[in-house]
Amino acid sequence: MQLWPGNAYPLGATYDGSGVNFALFSEVAERVELCLIDDEGNEKRLEITEVDGYVWHAYIPGLQPGQRYGYRVHGPYDPASGHRCNPNKLLLDPYAKAIEGLSSGDEALFSYTFDNPTSYNDTDSLGHTMLSVVINPFFDWGHDRPPRHEYHDSVIYETHVKGLTQTHPDIPPELRGSYAALAHPATIDHLKRLGVTAVELLPVHQFVQDFHLIDKGLRNYWGYNTIGFLAPHNEYSASGERGQQVTEFKSMVKALHEADIEVILDVVYNHTAEGNDKGPTLSFRGIDNQAYYRLVEGDEAHYYDTTGTGNSLLMRNPHVLQLIMDSLRYWVTEMHVDGFRFDLAATLARQFHEVDKLSAFFDIIQQDPVISQVKLIAEPWDLGDGGYQVGNFPPLWTEWNGKYRDTVRDYWRGEAAALSEFASRLSGSSDLYAQSGRRPIASINFIVAHDGFTLRDLVSYNEKHNLLNGENGNDGESHNSSWNCGIEGPTDDPVITALRLRQTRNFLTTLMVSQGVPMLAHGDELGRTQNGNNNVYCQDNETSWINWELNEDQTTLLDFATRIIKLRSEHPVFRRRRFFAGNANHGGTSPLRDILWLRVDGTEMADEDWSTGYARTLTVFLNGNAIAAPDERGRPVYDDDFILMFNAHSAAVEFTVPTELSNVHWVEEINTYYETGSPHEPTSHLPGATITVHSRSVIILRSEEPPSPTDETTETEEPAPTTENDYAASSAAAAAAYAALDDATKTPPPSEEPPQTTNETTETEEPAPTTENDPTLENTLEELCPWDEEEIPAWAAKTTSRHSHDDED
Repeated sequence: MQLWPGNAYPLGATYDGSGVNFALFSEVAERVELCLIDDEGNEKRLEITEVDGYVWHAYIPGLQPGQRYGYRVHGPYDPASGHRCNPNKLLLDPYAKAIEGLSSGDEALFSYTFDNPTSYNDTDSLGHTMLSVVINPFFDWGHDRPPRHEYHDSVIYETHVKGLTQTHPDIPPELRGSYAALAHPATIDHLKRLGVTAVELLPVHQFVQDFHLIDKGLRNYWGYNTIGFLAPHNEYSASGERGQQVTEFKSMVKALHEADIEVILDVVYNHTAEGNDKGPTLSFRGIDNQAYYRLVEGDEAHYYDTTGTGNSLLMRNPHVLQLIMDSLRYWVTEMHVDGFRFDLAATLARQFHEVDKLSAFFDIIQQDPVISQVKLIAEPWDLGDGGYQVGNFPPLWTEWNGKYRDTVRDYWRGEAAALSEFASRLSGSSDLYAQSGRRPIASINFIVAHDGFTLRDLVSYNEKHNLLNGENGNDGESHNSSWNCGIEGPTDDPVITALRLRQTRNFLTTLMVSQGVPMLAHGDELGRTQNGNNNVYCQDNETSWINWELNEDQTTLLDFATRIIKLRSEHPVFRRRRFFAGNANHGGTSPLRDILWLRVDGTEMADEDWSTGYARTLTVFLNGNAIAAPDERGRPVYDDDFILMFNAHSAAVEFTVPTELSNVHWVEEINTYYETGSPHEPTSHLPGATITVHSRSVIILRSEEPPSPTDETTETEEPAPTTENDYAASSAAAAAAYAALDDATKTPPPSEEPPQTTNETTETEEPAPTTENDPTLENTLEELCPWDEEEIPAWAAKTTSRHSHDDED
């Protein structure tokens, strides 16, 4: 077999149609052997003699795609000095574009023997480790084009290749759990019906099964244990793992793009699967340990770990940065993905100990002509000191807004003094992002994600139930801000069941009317449960997989989720590109401000209202004629006006429709009190009308031109007092309303709620005939909320004005 000098670039194994070029970086290597593995597992070793700039390279003419290979690196083995070269270990190419097989966990993979951690293990790892594979890079992309949905138009769907498709009855069994299954029409039809614009895939880079989980009969389900940053995970391939997984992945992306759905990858560039100093030698450790990993200063036998996984990549080494950037560019240019979500992204900004948003990593992202143009989403924290960095990433980035998650959970479970921050999160979190020149799209809003409770479990469990994970329930987050609605776990109680479904609708509605970018976790639209397990990283089974056999409640919930996403997508007033400024649009037709924060009596809130600890009600007016940012062609954007009425109390509250717009009717688009999300009959209200907002529910009103005079059958109610004409009267009315609510937290309400008032003010709305809408329900629900039964101080410490949210456009 001929061995030509080849080239030092590109790194990895590159097939050019005539042969394969191999290139491997190692500064510490003294010798490097390229090992070719045939179909019987026999090895042929070829010594690489060419080296330029610490890159060892060779070219083999006539070699074909599908060839399996690895490297043996000869060099110093001195763990105390940070060196761990061991040529007895067959190593994966860090730039491998396909990987075959799985690691066995055998002692042969380790550079020491299990009975003596300080020993040197000379057992050969061939036959126990994974193998790199040469791929054919050519693929017919046809007319594939990235959808390029703007952030403000996006609805992101966090999902898992296997979890989404493993049990789907309309997908052939041989395809389930694969890239091909994700591209199947049954999957795409669901995504299109739901209305999402992007899938955010949990890790699909080649990862390693954790050996300690295998010993327990468990498996790494999530995949946050990467070993191959350019290779799609081989277990998700239905067609093979000698390069077929690459073609299958590309076909999946092409199919999703044809459906106008973007593909975002959850990527793990902060650590590798080799773990701590007791971990296996699979690739990086044996190639150049000091170059790839952060080592403890003065104790280089151990790894500096800010990820909780045993190691952290050395982000100030140019070769590590090159690997990450080459990987990112490969997935965009060759695999056609549309963006990335960076796991524990704060670690990537640690050049030394502190998180530095001016670090080399952010610099090279900023200047890269390819990566700077795709979606970049940060998980803005890690486990190191100062690792919580929500709001601190550079302008190109969006962030998982953990404060949004926590605040919305607290509001809907009835936490005192949550109203002010709830308003901030609802309006785009300008307190986090505006000062640095960022916009509402910097906030990825979410209620739940893969890491934690599902949405159904969030309203069904107060405590985690993780015993199946084999860690005595000690794993997973203990502070979940959840509320089980009165009973822990499954129940047949119709009152509890109805309340849980209503809370689910409240969360979905809040998410979709919030400024920013909404992210939905897969299965939440179906009422998926993990039975209270909030850390299913090791549950590659029915606990985690979506069950597609839906009952009536789940089907109704899916219809509601589809409807609320559609409402968002049709109305730009929920998808603003700029923060609210507290004034009318310069080109608008309405003198009203872009947003108004109102009391339940329809008058504008004052500073002291925000610090009222017991207040859990809020009215928000969104002005469709005051959307500051133009469309993509520079034209003004106009929309209907909307009124949002939030009631997180355990009792029904009467709201007054504001009178600022006296020439419109208000159509009830959404009412989460009803299981379908709206009354059985179309309902509209006049300015000044009184509306009963049931306990723990949301009503969304949309402006509509009034009917002609011949169609009017009722007289317009007298407008409620406004800030302009009678501030004193309105303040007194609001104080009385809040006092009544405070009393209601100590005294059970009457058995029947006040009737809902429509424009037909003399008639009483008849509740829908379900247990959920039973008028006696409010009594029962009043008893279920522990917070409303406490003596809550009349004033909270925090006072924040929400008159205008005076942020810069």
